[in-house]
Amino acid sequence: MKLYDQVFAPNPRRVRIFMAEKGIECERVQVNIVEAENLDEEFLSISPRGLLPCLVLDDGTVIDESLAICRYFEEIQPDPPLMGTTALERAQIAARERHMEFDGLRHAAEAFRNAYPKFSERGLGGSVGNVPAIAELVPRSRRLLSKFYLQLESHLAGHGFVHNDFFTVADITALCTVDFASVAGRVPLPETCANLWRWHREVSARPSAAA
Repeated sequence: MKLYDQVFAPNPRRVRIFMAEKGIECERVQVNIVEAENLDEEFLSISPRGLLPCLVLDDGTVIDESLAICRYFEEIQPDPPLMGTTALERAQIAARERHMEFDGLRHAAEAFRNAYPKFSERGLGGSVGNVPAIAELVPRSRRLLSKFYLQLESHLAGHGFVHNDFFTVADITALCTVDFASVAGRVPLPETCANLWRWHREVSARPSAAA
């Protein structure tokens, strides 16, 4: 297997952490998004959408999208389970993971992409063509990130982790969201969010977080 990766981007990191939790290793190829290497013909011949991460299996099959890659690894190596073991757990964890992605990570990406000079003509990323960034979206995205933090803080007041009381793929997405939002999105965790800080310390201490 070969994983097309970008060390600083949140979506590839989601897959790396998932793999580390599973103990799965494979060859990694770094693709520099900032320098538009994801738009080179060589990479687009593998992943026409120009997005990372991208997993190429030994038989040449290509799987893109972070969650799809994680689902593949969950199926081929069920232990430890990170996506649930019952129908209800799987549904609930999938919902929580999507909450982290759509309520948090999406806004972190918009806050970064619409403010970063090198993405001034790549407001949507990937191979969709030149799309000007929209500076007015940055303050809105940052406000929505602040709201996301408060929602997660409230949930974590009664739960050890993002889904319930055990570590799942939802925690992986949340960790990547918080770390990316705090640095690239310039919306750090509020000091008043004690539950969120407690959770962040715990999941950041897992060896997989350094993947």
